[in-house]
Amino acid sequence: MNKISLLLVDDHPVVRAGYRQLLSNVSHINVIAESDSAEQACQLCADLKPDIVIMDLNLPGMSGLEAIRRITSADPSASILAFTINDELLYLERTLTAGAKGYLTKSGDPRLLLKGIEELAAGRSFIDPVLLKKQAQKKAKQKESISATAQLSPREFDVYNLLIKGKTSKDIADTLYLSQKTVANYATQIKLKLGVKTIAEMSHLAQQPLNDG
Repeated sequence: MNKISLLLVDDHPVVRAGYRQLLSNVSHINVIAESDSAEQACQLCADLKPDIVIMDLNLPGMSGLEAIRRITSADPSASILAFTINDELLYLERTLTAGAKGYLTKSGDPRLLLKGIEELAAGRSFIDPVLLKKQAQKKAKQKESISATAQLSPREFDVYNLLIKGKTSKDIADTLYLSQKTVANYATQIKLKLGVKTIAEMSHLAQQPLNDG
């Protein structure tokens, strides 16, 4: 089996030593270089062309995210696995958009790092299972929102769209040529159908676009 060459990028020497200890038990993985900065990592990638880069996102100076952009811009085939403390979906989305092929959080099982390396080496992507679950939950909520608004009648939908834009009952009444009492009745029905109690909750529900797919 051909050895998988790795570049480790993390500004903490102890963390890099931990990587090395973990990876030393795998004969077909070879750490060919280390870096404690994004700037140096970009240069090492250009010079050594490692099979996989393990990239921390929180680095001094240039961020790991910017390094990912630069490395993949120069070499679209570069295979980068982000390994970070950041477990927010926004970081995941931005990192994958920047060109990373994988994303792992440091709080996970260390064995996931080995699995991630294997997956990227095989030409596949790899995302932390905890974040995949978060993504699935978010998508489920978004689909529930879309399904809920589909229950609204055309007039209820008109009122709903004005409510989430912050319009008052009087504004809506004037716009749709309705009485304020009728608008209030529509608002009550809309809340019941959407399963919310306030206009704020209704607006929050509307602000969740399907953008993870």
